[in-house]
Amino acid sequence: MANELIKPEKFFLSRFGMTESVLDLILGAALERKADYADLYFEYRNAEALALEDSMVNHTSKSVSQGVGVRVCSEDRTGYAYSDEVTVDTMRLAAENARAIAEETGRAVAPVHVGALVKRHNLYDLESTPLDVPVEERARMLSEIDKLARAYDPRVKKVMASFAAERKVVMVVTSEGKIAADLQPLCRLSVTVIAEDGQNRQVGTYGGGGRVEWRYFLEGEKWREYTCEAARQAIVNLDAVDAPAGEMVVVLGPGWPGILLHEAIGHGLEGDFNRKGVSAFSGKIGQRVASELCTVIDDGTIVNRRGSLNVDDEGTPTTRTVLIEKGILRGYMQDRLNARLMKMEPTGNGRRESFAHQPMPRMTNTFMLAGDSTPEDVIKSVKHGLYAVSFGGGQVDITNGKFVFSASEAYLIEDGHVTRPVKGATLIGNGPDVLTRVTMVANDLKLDSGIGTCGKDGQSVPVGVGLPTIRIDGITVGGTRA
Repeated sequence: MANELIKPEKFFLSRFGMTESVLDLILGAALERKADYADLYFEYRNAEALALEDSMVNHTSKSVSQGVGVRVCSEDRTGYAYSDEVTVDTMRLAAENARAIAEETGRAVAPVHVGALVKRHNLYDLESTPLDVPVEERARMLSEIDKLARAYDPRVKKVMASFAAERKVVMVVTSEGKIAADLQPLCRLSVTVIAEDGQNRQVGTYGGGGRVEWRYFLEGEKWREYTCEAARQAIVNLDAVDAPAGEMVVVLGPGWPGILLHEAIGHGLEGDFNRKGVSAFSGKIGQRVASELCTVIDDGTIVNRRGSLNVDDEGTPTTRTVLIEKGILRGYMQDRLNARLMKMEPTGNGRRESFAHQPMPRMTNTFMLAGDSTPEDVIKSVKHGLYAVSFGGGQVDITNGKFVFSASEAYLIEDGHVTRPVKGATLIGNGPDVLTRVTMVANDLKLDSGIGTCGKDGQSVPVGVGLPTIRIDGITVGGTRA
């Protein structure tokens, strides 16, 4: 595996017997009829997972998958075919199926040269990955998590923990004669604690990870941090009162509450929705869409982050993209197809779940930049409101930006002080409208701990979110008491 870590492109060329002439042949078959662009996406994935429940590691899994996807783009049409058998014959068949979207004579294919490599970032050059650690050591950590959570408070009745890791090698070969390759490690530790007190039962969940080594969880005792945080959240919620209902000032805490930004704003800034004119942000570049306090970034170049990539799944190096600058819409997140059709540049946001899926514009690490206020001043400015620290599930309508989010940890703000925890709070609003209601932004920007997974059109990809403490005036809070 050492050679794979250094030269992922050599891995595929040797493993599947690929040569420059074979790659040229397949791409030529893909573009035999009229088309604008074609590419080949090779993938090899090795994944393992362990899970603990009832104080026992009772589930383990291991999988190895490989395959190739062939894409042909002609104007706004895309043909895509894939195979988990990587041979010249299967790739040629996939190319013929993909090119069936168009007719007439195709354009010439630029010759492929292994030396014509796309320069990639170096965001996660690891000496090893958690897959190199004996499974017994990973299982031992889950057992220690169980013991620590149960010792946190006698009201903790159930503990569930899981650790998942994968090592993915990818290579993209384009009809423009370019090759991009990458080795992408990824791991995540998750802890869920259930606490009970009489008839009341509450859940706390926390975790983290990224494109990191095993020692990341040990040296800083991250596993302890995650466990205690999950237990704390469950215990706090046992004493929570019913959330109020109505329109009020809402303060979002730093870090994971950025998931609201991701869902309510981020998806609406993806290129495909805007090209098709179905986003609430369509055609608004250069216009004010948010408070001047809001600057929103998507950045796939942050070292070791869960949402970061050296190159995206089309072989484009990831970038730091300014989406909204001081309230003004500056651009969208783009893959190659939508960027070409919108006469814009790709931003390195072409992503796919696996070789069995075609790429589309997706977020990487999306967050709002810090402001000048202190978190304390933001809280002190609120006479009566809600302080939302963490969120669970949510829904958003891309066409109008309307969203509903459930707070998994929230508190009342009374006379400038955070007081009682509340349960059952949901935030209801409109994404673009919410950004115009931001009246204070604190200086405590924080990224999430590395747990995010984003779904779109049936595909899931790892992402990151972030937020400083912000004040939003006038969000409808759904609760259980007036």
